[in-house]
Amino acid sequence: MNDTSCGPIGERGEQDRTSASLGPLACVDGHWVVGDCFRPGGLWLEFRPDGIYQHARTPSDELLIPWPRIMLGIGFSLGGKHPHHGSVSPMGTIGGLPGPWQGVGRGYLHMTLRHPYEDWLAPFNRHPHRYPMTELALFEALLGRTGAAKELHRLGDAEWLNRAVGLLKRQRPRTGRAVRQVMGEILEEA
Repeated sequence: MNDTSCGPIGERGEQDRTSASLGPLACVDGHWVVGDCFRPGGLWLEFRPDGIYQHARTPSDELLIPWPRIMLGIGFSLGGKHPHHGSVSPMGTIGGLPGPWQGVGRGYLHMTLRHPYEDWLAPFNRHPHRYPMTELALFEALLGRTGAAKELHRLGDAEWLNRAVGLLKRQRPRTGRAVRQVMGEILEEA
């Protein structure tokens, strides 16, 4: 995978290249990305060891945010920059339904950065399939709990993230307490 695509144009869209996913977070060819990296001209984010890399339509619009620059953790929203209730707007829900709205809309990772201080919205295109609400809640918990533990750099460790997503999907915790327990196990891992 190079800096501008998920692979050669002829390979885009091949579903067998995605080995694991949790809502908009997916492992494609061993790289963890947020958003639909197969969409021509799309926007997506890649979790790298050195930070979050924002892929864009043109190389001049691409950007790397190092993990230490992220101050307060990472949140996300789907379908709107700032939904009124929760992290998923009505457009975020509609974008997962079959028909003309399928795959329409964006998601955003929300961060506060330092040096210089700024609130940053990192946009990504949603996948053309539905994100189960449980997976969206687990994705939000993964981002939030990792940020609260001041361990965001672990999101750039592909092996750690693969184990974390695998454990969350296997156990599928449904309560806040269960999510905290599973995330505690994940974050205690050396």
